Amino acid sequence: MLTTASAVLPYAAILAAAIVKGEIAYIAAAALVAKGQLNPLGVLVAGTLGAAMGDQAYFYVFRGRLPRWAARYPALERKAAPLLGRVRRHEAFMVLLIRFAPGFRIALAAACAWVNVAPLKFSLLNLLSASAWATLLLVLVGWCGPTYLARYGLGGWKGALVVGLVVLGLFRVLAWFERRAMERSDPLLNKSISTLARNRQ
Repeated sequence: MLTTASAVLPYAAILAAAIVKGEIAYIAAAALVAKGQLNPLGVLVAGTLGAAMGDQAYFYVFRGRLPRWAARYPALERKAAPLLGRVRRHEAFMVLLIRFAPGFRIALAAACAWVNVAPLKFSLLNLLSASAWATLLLVLVGWCGPTYLARYGLGGWKGALVVGLVVLGLFRVLAWFERRAMERSDPLLNKSISTLARNRQ
């Protein structure tokens, strides 16, 4: 039993870490797949479930509560109108986008809750998006990177680490641009949603 628990523990840690901070933990796990220390299927399942749980937690926390919370911020609905309009017009696309919008995840999940996206629709689409996210990162970091960089002496975990750092850097830059765009267009919306997320009940 102890052996089984020890074997499962790394994947449980990946799942838990993906809930809180998706890219960093998952890229590290993908690098360990390249090194042969973790099972790729186990990493894929844990990363997918953890990422989906992290995204959906915000949706379900905000669902049904935002109108009451928004009443404390009279200008919030007016400022949120452009984002809410986009979510209403393109529900499926906006849900799928959440996992690939690192600087915008809370706001998008909140907007989906605000416009009453059907819970089953949100959960299934977000799970699909999380699966695509996990598969893409695992393929890039765990296989493509080491295979391509092997010709430069960076095969195995070294190549995975290099690609992982590049991918992580790209996610950080993307998140920065998304946050800046949101602050410029809707500063009150950004501030209010962040406040609600910190004080969620």
